[in-house]
Amino acid sequence: MEGVGGDGRSAVAPLAKWRNDFSMAFQYYLDKSTPHSVQRWLGTLAVALIYVLRVYYVQGFYIVAYGLGIYVLNLLIGFLSPKVDPELEALDGASLPTKGSDEFKPFIRRLPEFKFWYSITKAFCVAFAMTFFSVFDVPVFWPILLCYWIVLFVLTMKRQIVHMIKYRYVPFSFGKQRYTGKKSSTSVSGLPRD
Repeated sequence: MEGVGGDGRSAVAPLAKWRNDFSMAFQYYLDKSTPHSVQRWLGTLAVALIYVLRVYYVQGFYIVAYGLGIYVLNLLIGFLSPKVDPELEALDGASLPTKGSDEFKPFIRRLPEFKFWYSITKAFCVAFAMTFFSVFDVPVFWPILLCYWIVLFVLTMKRQIVHMIKYRYVPFSFGKQRYTGKKSSTSVSGLPRD
């Protein structure tokens, strides 16, 4: 009697420990990759290239590619949108400035860069794994899907750009601002420094 209950628990315990250890190690490396955005995006580009080569080589899985494209477009909209949309929310202290005289408030994304990167990378990995199962290879005429996705992309980006212009925000910052002090060697009184 002791063996029946003991065997069930002993088989689950190592599996749960392995899963916990794997989860902790994965989170550790994920945390270590946070400040290395260029390397992370280069890795994602490599994963995307492998996926594209796989789809090209197999000549199929266009529905998977279309679904991936729609998902990435959805993530891109979240990445380019402000956390508090002035069109939908009542104007409060956290809204974007709408006039030149308003106080500067930094742009806060609805979807932060790290989550954007992680979601895209995970999506490409899942789509790549789906290419190994023939159930996902639905026969479709891919040029129609491509044209429909391009039209959807153009219309969505047009709407997003109009929104950016209307509320005067730019979702990109190109590096940290650097402030320079006085470059002259004179002191405040105008006399040369010793």
